[in-house]
Amino acid sequence: MPLFASSGVMSVALVSHLSKSLWNASRYLVASSGCNSFNSAYVKQKGYYSTEREPMSGTSLRYSSFLETDHIGTDPFPLGGQVTSLHTVTVLPGTTVGKETSSSLMDIFYAAGVPVKFEVLEVANPEEGVPENVQFSLRKNRVAIKGPFPTNPLSTKDSFNITIRRGNDLFANVVHCFNIPGVHSRYSNVDIVLIRENTEGEYSGLEHETIPGVVENLKVISERASMRIAEYAFQYATKNGRKKVTCIHKANIMKMADGLFLECCRKVAAKYPFIQFDSMIVDNTCMQLVSRPEQFDVMVLPNLYGNIVGNIVAGILGGPGLFPGANIGEHMAVFEQGARHSGRNIGGQNIANPTGVILSGVMMLRYLQLSGYANRIERAVLEALKSPKNHTADLGGNARTTDLTKAVIDNLN
Repeated sequence: MPLFASSGVMSVALVSHLSKSLWNASRYLVASSGCNSFNSAYVKQKGYYSTEREPMSGTSLRYSSFLETDHIGTDPFPLGGQVTSLHTVTVLPGTTVGKETSSSLMDIFYAAGVPVKFEVLEVANPEEGVPENVQFSLRKNRVAIKGPFPTNPLSTKDSFNITIRRGNDLFANVVHCFNIPGVHSRYSNVDIVLIRENTEGEYSGLEHETIPGVVENLKVISERASMRIAEYAFQYATKNGRKKVTCIHKANIMKMADGLFLECCRKVAAKYPFIQFDSMIVDNTCMQLVSRPEQFDVMVLPNLYGNIVGNIVAGILGGPGLFPGANIGEHMAVFEQGARHSGRNIGGQNIANPTGVILSGVMMLRYLQLSGYANRIERAVLEALKSPKNHTADLGGNARTTDLTKAVIDNLN
């Protein structure tokens, strides 16, 4: 089987019908036609032009930690080298609500005086794949903010999202979900980081119809990818003062595929005796999350389980619009809302919750070693959410996207 590494294990499922100044007028590089210019009248009127600068970093670590537990964000694979005065970030607003939420993020960055300029690229036909100019921008800038790109379930092509992740070997999807003061949840003391293997598993894109009416989907689990994501999870836990890593699996049934993933996690865990390690079957995990979610700390998961479990965690803590996510590779990082919901039915109505995208931007700033700006924006967001008047419809409020954005900007001072 030449498609797979010798260290890999493949399981087959048969299914039926598987359907250099800081901010100036040129801070946005509009890289395609049809991209509206940014309207920053509010922040100009209020005079939010910060002169704060992040100190130069004396060292560059392969991994950098979160701050304390009251902060979100991560910079797991800093780019290396010293921090420059201005970073260029690719922005892929996406479709539906992405234009509104990405505009909110850029508004806030501008108000905070963040030393970042945005290279905004509109993708007219994401179903046709990743355009060359997008891939060029990603590889040039190595950091991106991405909005939602809905996937057509009837298309036979790889989705835009999977192509971005797998094509750039963004192997670790990091999602941080936690109780946000002011946001109602039935649960308390929940602070979970999900670390999802992002390149293989059921999302390997290898499926075909063997005979009419029978479709074969190949679930690929390799030792290389499993060891890499397990090592990432334990290094993350170590750097961030986390106490426990839980491997989520279904090795009782998929004994070879999930068995390999579990065994790799156990091997890596042996190198970190100061981090508690346990494992849990994925169906039990879902039940435990809706009964005692506070028991979890860091979770490491194969691709499909990470998608499902991540949505459950976001749901029990307030919804998909709240939490940040990052897709991390050795040389690139793409940041997006942790729960990947497209918001098809609310696009263009100015009612989308931009919190998840803004906090993903906070994660990005820590990745860029701009923690001072990250802390300031994070505090402003969390302070805004304490007031019900700033809650968007998904949180039971009446605030509009622009209302929450304005509240965050007001809190920057």
